[in-house]
Amino acid sequence: MNQPLHLPLARSAVDRDYLYRDQPEAIEELLQDSETRILFLNEGLALLHQSEGSAVGALKLPTLDQIDKDLFKNSLLIAYLGKTLDSTETEPAGARVVLVDLPIEAALTIEPDAERWHHLRRTGAGLSARDAGLFSQALALANWHKNNQFCPRCAGATDSARSGWVRRCRTDGQELFPRTDPAIIASVIDSQDRILLGSQGAWEENRWSILAGFVEPGESLTAAVIREVFEEAGVRVVNPQYLGSQAWPFPYSLMLGFTATVDPEFEHFEPVPDGTEIVKLRWFSREELAAERHELLLPGPVSIARAIIEYWYGQSLEGDQ
Repeated sequence: MNQPLHLPLARSAVDRDYLYRDQPEAIEELLQDSETRILFLNEGLALLHQSEGSAVGALKLPTLDQIDKDLFKNSLLIAYLGKTLDSTETEPAGARVVLVDLPIEAALTIEPDAERWHHLRRTGAGLSARDAGLFSQALALANWHKNNQFCPRCAGATDSARSGWVRRCRTDGQELFPRTDPAIIASVIDSQDRILLGSQGAWEENRWSILAGFVEPGESLTAAVIREVFEEAGVRVVNPQYLGSQAWPFPYSLMLGFTATVDPEFEHFEPVPDGTEIVKLRWFSREELAAERHELLLPGPVSIARAIIEYWYGQSLEGDQ
C-alpha cells in the first residue's frame, strides 16, 4: 500500500491570529513590542541560521532589540504573519512574527553574506513545520502585494492595510484581499502501471515531471485534470483521485495533487506533446525509472510533483535533483 504523500509546504505551526491582525493599531503595537520577531525577505529569499544537528537550519527571527529599526523606512511591505505554535531553542511558542520585505540594498546591510539568504525551493523540504509555514506564507503574501499595486477598478494606487492582509485603493477606497491561484498537478498511469512524464522546452535536456496547469473559471478540479492532460499530452484520463495539496508561492499558487488512469478506450493512442508547454513525453516503468534515476533530473524534494512521483514509485527518490 502506498504511503501518504510527504508534502513539505503543507506543514505549518502558525496561528495566523486573524482577530488581532484586523485591529487598526496591530502593526504599530507589534513594532513597539521588544519581543516581536522579524522575518526578513530579500527578493524572495529568507535568512537562515544553522542549527546543531540540522542539515538546513532554521529561520532567523531576530527581535526588535536586535535590529536597526531604521530599516523599516525602506521596507516594501510590513505584515503580521501570526503567532508560532512550536517553541525552539531561540523562540518560545506564542512568539509573534512580522514580515518585513526589503529591497536588496537594505537587506544586505543586515547580512551581506549571500550564502545565508535562502530560497524556499532549495531549503523548504528541510525546514520545520513552523518555518515551512512561515516562509511559504510570507513569500506568497509578499508576491501578492508586489502584483497588486494598482486598483483593478479605477487604476488608482493601492496601499497595504489591515496588518498587510488588504490593499486599499487611495482613490475609491476599494479593498483587495490576497488571492491564491489553484493549479492541478497529476500523475497519469496506464494499464501497465507506468507513469507519464513530460519535459518543457525551457528545461534542461533530461528534466522530467508530471503534468500540471491552472484551474480555469467555472471548472471543477477533476475537470481541470482531464482537460490539462488532454491539452498537454493528447491523452484521455478517467477517475482522477485527489492525493493532497500544498502551497506553491511562486508567486501565490495552491497545488492540488491528483492521480488519474488512462481511459481504457484510448490505451492504444500514443501521447503527443502540445509542442508549446510540453515538448517531450515518455512512459516510465518503475524498473526504467530505477535504472535511470541518477541521470534523470526530477522535481526537487520540496515540490508536490516529487511527492506524487514517489507515491507511484513506492519509495523515496532521495538523492535526485
